[in-house]
Amino acid sequence: MSVLNAPHFQNEDDARKYLEAIRWPDGAACPHCGGIERVYPVKADEKKKIRKGLYHCNDCGEQFTVTVGTVFERSKIPLHHWLQATYLMSSSKKGISAKQIERTLGVTYKTAWFMCHRIREAMRDGNPGPLGGGGKTVEVDETFVGRKTKRLGKPLRGMKDKKKVLSLVERGGKVRSFHVPAVNAKTLKPIIKQQIDKSSDLMTDAATWYVDTLGRSHMDKDFNSHQSINHNINEYVRGNVHTNTIEGYFSIFKRGLNGVYQHCDKQHLKRYICEFDFRYNFREKLGFDDMARTNIALQGIEGKRLMYRDS
Repeated sequence: MSVLNAPHFQNEDDARKYLEAIRWPDGAACPHCGGIERVYPVKADEKKKIRKGLYHCNDCGEQFTVTVGTVFERSKIPLHHWLQATYLMSSSKKGISAKQIERTLGVTYKTAWFMCHRIREAMRDGNPGPLGGGGKTVEVDETFVGRKTKRLGKPLRGMKDKKKVLSLVERGGKVRSFHVPAVNAKTLKPIIKQQIDKSSDLMTDAATWYVDTLGRSHMDKDFNSHQSINHNINEYVRGNVHTNTIEGYFSIFKRGLNGVYQHCDKQHLKRYICEFDFRYNFREKLGFDDMARTNIALQGIEGKRLMYRDS
């Protein structure tokens, strides 16, 4: 039987109860004041237009539902459709387009597009700690995404008009990616130093922003060690020195971005990056299945409002 036949994917009331159990495992908490002791459910009444799932907080006097203070707040889309969309995005390894969400849920394209961006915001790690640590290796590399452009009859241009993405991958662990304005030492080095634990072993290629022309590291003093691999001489593995882990991540990221989404404006790229990072960080090899990934995404809806003007 399809997972999407589960009651919380098919019924509004079951979806609300499912989300309440995820957001409030210890009972309802007021999103306005944080109160938990004097929070009571309000009895639904169609005559008085009191909707199901409404709570009242006697500490601050405010009323709320499980969607208040989340990316789902003020949405007129049925909650079980939100849960379906979250599952589809969490379980699709290379992503799922807004057009496919439109067809699957029977909503407009504009609605599907905005739903996807809200769910990507829920997938964002709001409080990330440093990657790596003692005895751990972090690989660093950058990639370019987007279409080559053709202007005024001139031939297709190269990397200049493409968007730049820096990714940091802890071997056997998580990835963290950034849309960067330029690929150079001035831009990349501060991010790398801030995001990676100083006791980590760093692995990069031999680009000039990582090593000098003689292959000497620019960052060996910032980490436990820094080793590089020189792709220019067809060197890809030297013992434990390689960047194959991050290249594997890039292969999924670029196949999804180019094959599924096809085009992404630079103002939205950060959200697509969050989506691919999220699925990688909660992949099956780390013990997470599709439903577990969906539940983690639903736990991330709190405290994140996304308006149209923010997208």
